[in-house]
Amino acid sequence: MDRGPGLSVRLKLTLSYAGFLMVAGGLLLAVVWVFLLRYVPDRAFLVGPGPSFPTRSDLQRAFTPRAAEALVFLLVFGLLGGWLLAGRMLAPLTRIADATRMAASGSLSHRIRLPGRRDEFRELADAFDTMLAQLEAHLAEQQRFAANASHELRTPLAITKTLLDVAHNDPNGDTGELVERLRAVNTRAIDLTEALLLLSRADQRSFTREPVDLSLIAEGATETLLPFAEEHGVTIETSGDMAPALGSHALLLQLATNLVHNAIVHNLPEQGTVRVTTGVHPKSVVLTVENTGEKLTPELVSTLGEPFLRGPGRIRTDHAGVGLGLAIVNSITQAHDGTLTLTPRAAGGLCVTVQLPAAPPHTDR
Repeated sequence: MDRGPGLSVRLKLTLSYAGFLMVAGGLLLAVVWVFLLRYVPDRAFLVGPGPSFPTRSDLQRAFTPRAAEALVFLLVFGLLGGWLLAGRMLAPLTRIADATRMAASGSLSHRIRLPGRRDEFRELADAFDTMLAQLEAHLAEQQRFAANASHELRTPLAITKTLLDVAHNDPNGDTGELVERLRAVNTRAIDLTEALLLLSRADQRSFTREPVDLSLIAEGATETLLPFAEEHGVTIETSGDMAPALGSHALLLQLATNLVHNAIVHNLPEQGTVRVTTGVHPKSVVLTVENTGEKLTPELVSTLGEPFLRGPGRIRTDHAGVGLGLAIVNSITQAHDGTLTLTPRAAGGLCVTVQLPAAPPHTDR
């Protein structure tokens, strides 16, 4: 936004200080004039053989030049002192402005780190440092996500190009096998694109909140994936009470589906178990998905919510996914102002807990 030139804040404060001193000095002189000189007689009178007392006119002639000199001194003192004092007080703003210009130029690693005790300027500087840290982390995450997404999208395209080159060099090859492999690669690319769009939608919070029951959503997700679980020899156990919340039914259904799907895929080779429960707390509702499986370290579990990161040795080749399952769950949870907790089970497997704010109680009028 283009703005016209104006007075600096330092100059405004300097003029304010000088003006205040001039007004205070003028009031003081007025008080002296009104309440002191009014009692001095206009005419001289003699008391005994000594000299006469000065008259009001005499005091006026002596007082007026000194009053003018005092006002001039206050004006000069106010301007000089106000300029120095305003510069000292506004020095933190200069550092904040410099940091802002550096951030605008793309340097987010700079921090103000304003020293001294807490006051308004230091609270502003600390808030600005916090904002810069969050922006730097968010930008780094976005850059890492873009790089990973580009890599993941390039993989099916490269495979498709290779298959087409092979078919072009061998016109008599098996076209049926080629079509099937191209279909599988294309399906993976479509799944990845849809997952990226869903992740972007959750991050932007572009959805309408409505009353939902998290227990019914979890039940719907488990019923949908029941044939998939039977195919992998996994038993699903569900339990829990009604869990009213506010949010997007479609996004929360995707959240529950991703959790149950991951719990099925990352399970024991035989006789695995997935336990889905819902609960209600005074101010929140909870969805918990536990599964059996290999023992996981806390260091590995802490990275499972990152996009495109997969636990080594935990992903089956037939349903490898695109590495966005828990990342989508995390984004949907944050978009609903909730928290996602990943905890390794002592016996092996993972316990995932999604905690969302409970819906306010409905009051009938």
